[in-house]
Amino acid sequence: MLEITPDAIGAALLIFALRVTNYSISTVRLVFIARSQRVQAACMAFFEAFIFVVVMASVITEITDIPRLLAYCLGASVGSYIGMWLESRFITSYSTVTIITREHGPAITAHLRDLGYGVTASHGEGRDGAVTIIRSTINNRETNYLIKEVQQINNQAFIEVEQARALQRGWIPGGPPRRR
Repeated sequence: MLEITPDAIGAALLIFALRVTNYSISTVRLVFIARSQRVQAACMAFFEAFIFVVVMASVITEITDIPRLLAYCLGASVGSYIGMWLESRFITSYSTVTIITREHGPAITAHLRDLGYGVTASHGEGRDGAVTIIRSTINNRETNYLIKEVQQINNQAFIEVEQARALQRGWIPGGPPRRR
């Protein structure tokens, strides 16, 4: 029979809190890795590993303690969610959106520029003939909005979104300052 004592509840809550912290740190560390920010990633890895070892030692020594196991698993789940929320809220990330279209290329380009986006348009040759290739690097938070705006003009356009690792110069609303 499972006995739930104040000490058992306290241990489970501590494991949960540490696991949430561990997973949140892990998510932010991955952002630093993607941006090649080695020192920040290494510092985060130290804290992530330390917390992980403390939590794992507590869980493994009491492997039959169901509340600890549930706290461990739930902490990972909640920590993953919180880490993604922290990344979206406090870490500015950029994506490069490439739009390839056979129709309405100039209209899409003009519309995106009217909305304040920096846009580069070029002409290319696709499988079925001439295409317009439109590229814009934007804040990740704007990605869905930009895609909807493009689809209002041409819902058949091919749209690709890539993470932008490093930016220098150019026009990005709310982006890093231009350096001359």
